[in-house]
Amino acid sequence: MKLCLPKQHGAWAMLIIPFWLGVVASEFLWSHIAFFIGWLFLYLSTYPMLLLFKKKKMQYYLKWTFIYFIPAILLLLIPLFVRPSIIIFGLVMIPFFIINAYFSSKNRERAFLNDMSAICVFAIAGLASSYLVNGEINNLAIIVFITSILFFAGCTFFVKTMIREKKNPIFKWISWGFHIAVPLVSFVLGEWLIAIAFIPSLFRAFYFYGKGMTMKKLGILEIVNSVFFFVIMVFVLL
Repeated sequence: MKLCLPKQHGAWAMLIIPFWLGVVASEFLWSHIAFFIGWLFLYLSTYPMLLLFKKKKMQYYLKWTFIYFIPAILLLLIPLFVRPSIIIFGLVMIPFFIINAYFSSKNRERAFLNDMSAICVFAIAGLASSYLVNGEINNLAIIVFITSILFFAGCTFFVKTMIREKKNPIFKWISWGFHIAVPLVSFVLGEWLIAIAFIPSLFRAFYFYGKGMTMKKLGILEIVNSVFFFVIMVFVLL
């Protein structure tokens, strides 16, 4: 049986990085493992669930929604038992899911607003993983939330300038301006390590613009950049 898996490969970094940075920002609990696996299954369930809004192959996508959703709920009951109030983060995610459902129904999954909505959901997971420990959102968790949104927004800008918006000069300048502003503002605020975490993103936004790259090479580049960001952010949070 062929698995029904998301085709947005960059989303895997979004799934992993904010969650585990949230753990670093607080403290590791064994329940984080169940939490993350449940979060993984919940993410997998949203792929066929969103495709249901296209009203095609309904039975197939409904089947896979339940295949992923049931273990997700069972596993997420563990962090819910540890910290019942953590359910608030799930509720906050709902409006963003509605936005994703809307764009899916319109066959506009690549829309920038749709991407940003998904990024916010993954960043909220970082808050939740930190909140699980003491039932509070500390300053480090807020840093994880903000930097995760900024980093993956930059990834979205870059990938779009390389593919869908590669002939759009306005989008190019918006992307370049964003990639300059993030490390510059971080440095001005005295967060020089955070600024360093965004330097590779700045470099690749300029250096690789206009260069023909296969999706595979583009994916490898983003993986390397994501690993660098994660490692530097761990030092920021320790």
